[in-house]
Amino acid sequence: MSTYSHDHVVAAEAVTAVRRTRRRIGILALLAVGTMINYLDRTVLGIAAPELTQELGINAAIMGLVFSAFAWTYALAQIPGGLFLDRFGNKITYFLSLTLWSLFTLFHGMAVGIKSLLLCRFGLGISEAPCFPVNSRVVSAWFPQQERAKATAVYTVGEYLGLACFSPLLFWIMGSFGWRALFISVGVVGILFAIAWWRLYREPHEDSRLSQQEHDYIAAGGGIHTATAQKTQFSWPLIRQLLSKRQIVGASIGQFAGNTVLVFFLTWFPTWLATERHMPWLKVGFFAILPFLAAAGGVMFGGWVSDKLLKATGSANLGRKLPIIVGLLMASCIIGANWLHSDTAVILVMSFAFFGQGMVGLGWTLISDMAPRGLGGLTAGLFNFCANLAGILTPLVIGFIVAAFGNFFYALIYIGGAALLGVVAYVFILGDVKRIELTEPQD
Repeated sequence: MSTYSHDHVVAAEAVTAVRRTRRRIGILALLAVGTMINYLDRTVLGIAAPELTQELGINAAIMGLVFSAFAWTYALAQIPGGLFLDRFGNKITYFLSLTLWSLFTLFHGMAVGIKSLLLCRFGLGISEAPCFPVNSRVVSAWFPQQERAKATAVYTVGEYLGLACFSPLLFWIMGSFGWRALFISVGVVGILFAIAWWRLYREPHEDSRLSQQEHDYIAAGGGIHTATAQKTQFSWPLIRQLLSKRQIVGASIGQFAGNTVLVFFLTWFPTWLATERHMPWLKVGFFAILPFLAAAGGVMFGGWVSDKLLKATGSANLGRKLPIIVGLLMASCIIGANWLHSDTAVILVMSFAFFGQGMVGLGWTLISDMAPRGLGGLTAGLFNFCANLAGILTPLVIGFIVAAFGNFFYALIYIGGAALLGVVAYVFILGDVKRIELTEPQD
C-alpha cells in the first residue's frame, strides 16, 4: 500500500465529508468545456479535409503530412509549456494557450496553400501543449486525492464526446457556408471561452466563495497549493532527476500505449472500416461513432472505479493502477478484429477495446498524485511529451504497414501489442504510486 495515499485518505476522512459545492463543480465544468474545444480544434481538419484539399489542390500524401504536423510541435512544446505553467500558474497559462490555439484554428480558415496550412498546424500544436498539464494541475489543487480520478474522468470524456456530439452541426456549417467558415466558427467559440475562463477561474486559496470546511477537506486530501509552489527554474539535471524516477518512466510508457490506441481511432479507423471492411461511407459514419461513445463510458467507469477502490482500500497502487491495467488488456483485444467476419461483431470488439482505452485516461490522475511539489507542470509536460510520441509514430507506422502488406492485419497487431507493452510498464516498471521527492537541488 502506498504510504502517501493511505495517509492522505485517512486525513481526508478525518475531516467531515463535504458535498462538492457549485464552485468545484464549476471549475470542473470549465476544464471539461476547455478539453472538448481542445479536441474539436485539433480534429476539425478531418471534417474539412475533402473540400479543403479540392480547393487548395493538395493531394493525399501532402494532406497526411498536414495531419501529422500538429503532433510534432505539440510533443516538442510539452516541456517548455510545463515550465511556463510552473512559473506563471494555471490561470494565465490556460488563458494564453486557449486564446492562441483558438486564433490558430481561426487562421486555418484563411489558408491559401500548403505553407500557410502547415504554419497553422504548427502553431496549433505549440499553443495547445499546456492544456492537459493545466488540467492535471487544477485537479490536483481543487480535489482531494480520493476524488481526482472521477474529476479527471469528467474532463477527459470531452476528448471523445466533442467530435461525436457536434459532428452534425459541424457538417451543417461546412455544407451551408464552406470549410473556411467551419474553422472560423470553432475559433471564435474558443476565444469567447478564453474570456469566460479568465473571468471565472480562481485558485482555491484565492477563492472567497470556497467555504473553510470545504477548504480543509480539500487540503486534508493533498490539494490547495499556494502560489509559492509555482516558481521553478529550469535545469537539465532537474529533467534527468524526473526521468530517473521509475514512476515517471512507467506512467509515460503506459500512456504512450494508451495513446497509440487512441490515435488509431482518431486517424486510420474510418479508413479501415471503408477499405478493409468495405463499408459504405454512410455506414462508416454511423459505426465510427459507437466506439467513441464506448470510450466515453470507459473514461467515466474507470474514474468511478478508481476512486471507489482508493476509498475502500486506501491503496493508490490498487486504486489507480488496476483499472488502467485492465483497460490496456481490454484495448489489446483489438487484435481479434482480424479474424471476425461480421461487421456487428467487429464494431463490438472495437467498442470493447476503445472502452478499455478510455480507462487509460486515469494516467493523468497518476501524475496529479506523483508529481513533486512545485513541479506539476513540468512533470505533466514531460509525461505528455512521451505519451504524445504516439501521435507522431502511430500514423506513420500504420501507413508503412498498410503500404507494405496491402492490409491492416499487422497494423492491428501493432496496436494491440502496444497496449500489452503498457501493461508491462504498469506491472513491472511503475512501482508505488506516491509523491516523488527529489533529493538533489532543483537548480
